[in-house]
Amino acid sequence: MERNTRQRAAILGAIQRAGRPLSPAELHTLARDEAPALGLATVYRNIKMLLLDGCIREVDLPGEAPRYEEAHLGHHHHFKCRVCDCVFDIADCKTDWHAFAPPGFVVDAHEITLFGTCPKCSGQAPLSSPPHSADGHSHG
Repeated sequence: MERNTRQRAAILGAIQRAGRPLSPAELHTLARDEAPALGLATVYRNIKMLLLDGCIREVDLPGEAPRYEEAHLGHHHHFKCRVCDCVFDIADCKTDWHAFAPPGFVVDAHEITLFGTCPKCSGQAPLSSPPHSADGHSHG
């Protein structure tokens, strides 16, 4: 049981350190820093447990396998870099989405994903010091 707890803590720690949604493969790579013997099948089993426990939530992007982030994060959106495939959080949501709905429609939820190139892949310096990705580079 201690092994499972250590592995689960390593996976959750990887999500917390990354500060962005991670794929199971990214989770596997990052969590192995703390649990070197961690296998990919174990990552998938622990993802299920962490979802059931309410510690993490799924991030669904069109046409892709889910990624995972901390569950306590409030409403926010995502940006996906088309070059490195990393997904990043967009914290602000200041748009009045009701203005975009057809007349008579009521908006009760929305999800937005922006696509483009992150600062690392476009060769531009980020505006702030963002978290490190699975490849060890800063992204913004």
